[in-house]
Amino acid sequence: MRTRAILLTLLASNLPAQVGPAWIDAELPRWREFYRDLHRHPELSFREVRTAGKVAEVLAAAGLTVTQNVGGLGVVGVLENGAGPTLLVRCDMDALPIGERTGLDFMSEVRVESEDGRVGGVMHACGHDLHMTSVAASVTWLASHRDRWRGTLVCVAQPAEERAGGAKAMLEDGLLTRFPRPDHALALHVIPDLPAGTIGWCAGPAMANVESVDVVVHGRGGHGAAPHLTIDPIPIACKLVLDLQTIVSREIAPTSPAVVTVGAIQGGSKHNIIDAECRLQLTIRSYDDAVHEHIKRAIERKARAAAASAGAPEPELAFSEFTPALVNDQELTARCVAAFRKELGDDAVVALEPAMVAEDFGRLRLAGVPIHMFRLGTTAKARLDGHRASGTPVPALHSAEYWPDFEPSLRAAVQALCAAAIALMPR
Repeated sequence: MRTRAILLTLLASNLPAQVGPAWIDAELPRWREFYRDLHRHPELSFREVRTAGKVAEVLAAAGLTVTQNVGGLGVVGVLENGAGPTLLVRCDMDALPIGERTGLDFMSEVRVESEDGRVGGVMHACGHDLHMTSVAASVTWLASHRDRWRGTLVCVAQPAEERAGGAKAMLEDGLLTRFPRPDHALALHVIPDLPAGTIGWCAGPAMANVESVDVVVHGRGGHGAAPHLTIDPIPIACKLVLDLQTIVSREIAPTSPAVVTVGAIQGGSKHNIIDAECRLQLTIRSYDDAVHEHIKRAIERKARAAAASAGAPEPELAFSEFTPALVNDQELTARCVAAFRKELGDDAVVALEPAMVAEDFGRLRLAGVPIHMFRLGTTAKARLDGHRASGTPVPALHSAEYWPDFEPSLRAAVQALCAAAIALMPR
């Protein structure tokens, strides 16, 4: 710990402070409008056509060489500035199928039909509009201050983070071979319960590996008045829900965090009908790959056992939407945190515990690129204090009420990203 503290101090002492406040003051109206435009026009995963065009336009205007349609709708901008390290900075573009209820005067009114035919609202309930604005503004600052750094900057705007497919598609389409391979990769993610202007960091495992599981429990349908002539899949499914809870509590070491959540159970259509099947949807999460595989095998085992106990046919299981754990590189994190502290002050940079949420930015680590994703506080302190005083929770990510306090959030994001970039690509 002492060695690491000394390292942080030495790194911080050699970093320039105040990379962007005056520039942000002058440019704030432009980026506020860019952000509001993205917020008004959200697009779902794999549909980010307009959004990708807007980001590509800004990157090209800043002087980057821009390539679109990488891995579908991905955007890659490259800016070479002499010999030196290559830094990749990434943002995500997709929104969520949630009808907005923030009351903002620029709130989304977009409604679309989903893949299952339902029509509903769309909003940037996970802050990707602020991610894009922060990265675009930071890259623009770096492009106009090339005397402060040396190397190659690669800016990536990724589609379909919420569906866990965008990063994989861009990597498969040559993100690390068609473009300069990065020595480091940075990204940020908003967090509502940190004060706006605050940066949160976590070294090592920061977000979980995640996978979705669909289970179909089969039975034999019939009349509710004659259950003995059927194999009722609903009691089997209920037994399975309870059995699944023992995986973490009795099969995983208490020192290894893990989650098995049944998020949906659907079976039957009428009071007096026993249907022939019941469907369950699960999410499984952990930080350790071996734990993840153990949970998957345990789910299969318990599902088959529950069916066998009732004489039912073997259930169907499908695993999908896998996202690897996001593990922040220790050395890279230390260098970034030193830059954040020098730029924003010690009080504005706080250590965070790992979270069980998912982020496919972690796929770059699996491809051999050291990564660091930091958290950006987005709720003004006065608003946080109001929630605490009233005993009401701060609107969470993925809720219809989430919105960031734009100006202090953007200011901290740009200062943090630019300070880290200068530290990683020094003159």
